Amino acid sequence: MVINPSIEVYLLDPHGKVLAYSAPEGKVVRNRVSLAPLQHFISGNAEYPLKGDDPRSTRGNKVFSASPIKRDGRLQGYLYVILGSEAYDGIAKRIAGSYALRVAAGLLLTALIISLLFGLGGFAFITRRLRLLAKIMQNVSPGKAARDREWYPERDTRRPDEIEILGRSFNEMAQRIDRQMQALTRNDAQRREMIANISHDLRTPLTSLHGYLETLLLKDTQLDAQDRQRYLHIANTQSHQLIRLVSELFELAKLDSCEAMINIEAFSLAELVQDVVNKFQLKAREKRIKLLVECPSSLPFAYGDIGLIQRVLDNLIENALQHTPENGQVRVSLTSDRRNIMVEISDTGCGIPGEALPHIFDRFYRLDKSRQTGPQHAGLGLAIAKRILELHNGRIWARSRLNEGTTFGFQFASQPFGNL
Repeated sequence: MVINPSIEVYLLDPHGKVLAYSAPEGKVVRNRVSLAPLQHFISGNAEYPLKGDDPRSTRGNKVFSASPIKRDGRLQGYLYVILGSEAYDGIAKRIAGSYALRVAAGLLLTALIISLLFGLGGFAFITRRLRLLAKIMQNVSPGKAARDREWYPERDTRRPDEIEILGRSFNEMAQRIDRQMQALTRNDAQRREMIANISHDLRTPLTSLHGYLETLLLKDTQLDAQDRQRYLHIANTQSHQLIRLVSELFELAKLDSCEAMINIEAFSLAELVQDVVNKFQLKAREKRIKLLVECPSSLPFAYGDIGLIQRVLDNLIENALQHTPENGQVRVSLTSDRRNIMVEISDTGCGIPGEALPHIFDRFYRLDKSRQTGPQHAGLGLAIAKRILELHNGRIWARSRLNEGTTFGFQFASQPFGNL
């Protein structure tokens, strides 16, 4: 056992009792070995592998070799050799453990590599839409038209994931930016058109006013009283037109700015309409126009800025009288529902072409000269009326038929809103 640690040698008596062995004290826990496996081995008829009792284990069995010891033909005992000693088992276990460790390490490394490959593939598969969205975002150009822009392809899903929600949000943002850019472009065009119109509307009366005043200065002694009076009257008319235009420009600018603070209060719209109509009765009689009012007896109070609403009525009634021929009619009708009061001003004038109706509330929009029966001016009255109704959370509209007349209407609240 010292020379070959892979075996253990035991000396047994004829009954299987362990008589001697080479091992430290306490290692051998069995003092008797079953003889049946030994006898099968010695007989030569045994089926292998054949295992016998392990003296160093209470229940263990090991492969063995055995030989009888005889003297004078009598059996004296057995030589029992365990082929896999305890030291051998320890070394074998360490080797097996080391091999298992190497195999486990190899399997773990292989699994990690496979997991990494699958992870990279899965990550690339998952983030492909995110990379597409990033590419689309990087290609966004302010000067590129919406039809030429690449959009994120939306999927028809009832429960979109985060990337789908991000893509839809980007499309909505891009569309909103496009609309804002278009609005800025339109506003810039309108601004330029407005400047041109203002220049024209200011230049025309200024030129006329300057010409007549210059004529009066140069030919004062050559003009008779009638011509002098006529020139002064024309100059006065042009100056009033300038004052009106400048006043309307300041009024519209104030309504557009943050200074447009409306004073909301309850008032009787019927009384206000009657006061405004009475103010225009003289002008209507001069033009032989019937100016009528239709108002129900149970009209509720209106809520708004009485001064601004009067300005709307002034603009619309004056506009109706201006475009109604002699022997015509202008009718002011008031109605209400549970939440709003409606006012309609109808005339029997020449009407407005259908293609012009969507633009009549635009600033400085001009109709054809056939509609302009009175003095021409910048056309800010309807724009001012629209802005006032917007400040009251109301709306204004127009209906017209050529050669039959036009109806302007507006509505606003008959209940409190804002800060009363």
